[in-house]
Amino acid sequence: MRSPLLFIALAVAGALPTSMLAQTPASPAEVTHYAERLMAATYRPDAPGAAVLVARGDEVLFRGARGLANVTTGAPLTADAVFRIGSVSKQFAAAGLLKLVEAGKVSLDDPLTKYVPGFPNGEHITVLELLNHTSGVKNYTSIAAWRASPIEKDLSTAQTIAIFENAKADFAPGSDWSYSNSGYVLVGAVIEAASGQSWHDYLRDALFQPLGLTHTGYGADPRFAAQQVDGYSLDDGKVVPAKVISMTIPHAAGALVSTVDDLLKWNRALHEGRVLRNPSYARMITPVGKARAAKYGFGIELATVRGRPMLEHSGGIFGFESMLEYVQGPDISVVVLQNNDSNDDYKGPDMIARKLAAAALGEPYPEATAIPMDMATIKQFEGVYRIDDTSARVLRVVDGKLTAQRTGGERSALIPIARDEFLYSDGLNRITMQRDAAGAITAMRFFADGEPPGTLVARSREPLPTARQEVPLRREALERVLGTYAAGAAHLKVFMESNQVKAQMGGQPAVDIFAESPDHFFLTVVDATLAFAPGKGSAATVTLSQPGHTTEFRRLP
Repeated sequence: MRSPLLFIALAVAGALPTSMLAQTPASPAEVTHYAERLMAATYRPDAPGAAVLVARGDEVLFRGARGLANVTTGAPLTADAVFRIGSVSKQFAAAGLLKLVEAGKVSLDDPLTKYVPGFPNGEHITVLELLNHTSGVKNYTSIAAWRASPIEKDLSTAQTIAIFENAKADFAPGSDWSYSNSGYVLVGAVIEAASGQSWHDYLRDALFQPLGLTHTGYGADPRFAAQQVDGYSLDDGKVVPAKVISMTIPHAAGALVSTVDDLLKWNRALHEGRVLRNPSYARMITPVGKARAAKYGFGIELATVRGRPMLEHSGGIFGFESMLEYVQGPDISVVVLQNNDSNDDYKGPDMIARKLAAAALGEPYPEATAIPMDMATIKQFEGVYRIDDTSARVLRVVDGKLTAQRTGGERSALIPIARDEFLYSDGLNRITMQRDAAGAITAMRFFADGEPPGTLVARSREPLPTARQEVPLRREALERVLGTYAAGAAHLKVFMESNQVKAQMGGQPAVDIFAESPDHFFLTVVDATLAFAPGKGSAATVTLSQPGHTTEFRRLP
């Protein structure tokens, strides 16, 4: 779950050998060269890091690690390390439940109340709707009361369900899609009722042991708890031990631990047909109903990399992030396990895994090498490119560079790589510009993650929005807004560092904020404002506003 304040980081990748620029599969040496450069640009050797594995079929193209397993002792990470894998656990839970379906013990059309009697509205929720996040059951990790509770306490399945069972549903079952960890806690409860075992013992007997996954198991099991590397977060830019959570609480939604080697074995077994029968596997990887738009099957998300279909799932839990990918056809597996939960999207496991998959295919993403472009040429791209009535992409020159910002999103610098083509400096997004016969810019095509076919957006005739201007304030005026504010379990810290006022949401990196009046501040990295309560003395409240979203925070004593 992302906090309202966002941030940017520049993603840097090493240059690829010329031989990898052709669309031919890369050799182990080429992938190793690329992976080592990429990891060195992403993970410091004296901080938490990651273990990574890239394979084509059973052939390992790269296996390695960088960073520390324990920051205090300086123990290095190794590729054998055991990590918490967060929501990648859902893939195992979904496959385990489908095996019960194959055994005739469960039907995907069964009502939830057959297995969890008395669950509110459970007679209208099907097992299938739990698996593909269309049940409407409130995601318990988004409930403020839970986030403020002592989550280090062990809970039973019934106690975990009690956290969310009486929460108002997000929507009627089957009528919409919304990612729900609660739904997979209930998947675990269905497994327990149908198998007569705890959900994790069932997965051990049905999946882990038969497949030889000797380092995959339940994170609350003392044997596996002792093997796990330490997880970390960022606080005021400093690496700190991650928040303690009982591994009973993530349940079947996210309580498993594993290694890069075991996850390769799992990928191979699942996608080669050694786990499920063909009809069950087809159900698992095929979105249905309201899950189609989200491209979500059962514990598997559908994506593309360099135009090829890819099956994946990410994971995140206090102190850890993970990504497991499988590229269909070329039979490419990528595993990235990280013991730090505070990387941004552009340098986290999702992006690292995508870049590695493309490199293994022999089709690496283009390097962000700028071509010369004069200011007159750059200025002609400025404008509002209207997506719909409520959102647009605004291209504007800031500090001599062309930038792009979607309504409510982050501002990103654009790197010119051709006359009418730009790469986002903080990711893989790419845009190409279209001209009319007279050479005037008429539209842009936006390629999310650089993937075709892209979305064509026409240039609007509306003028550029007025840029916000910073005004100087006396120090005493700045000091009245400093402090820590809370909205439920979310904390917003406003502080001054080197004469610059900054804001920080939770464990995310701090961002600069700028005054446009004594009570109103704005961000430049994202389209957002902070409005502090006016008056003398310390501000009692601050309201964070982004397009379509407003949250009031109250000052803590």
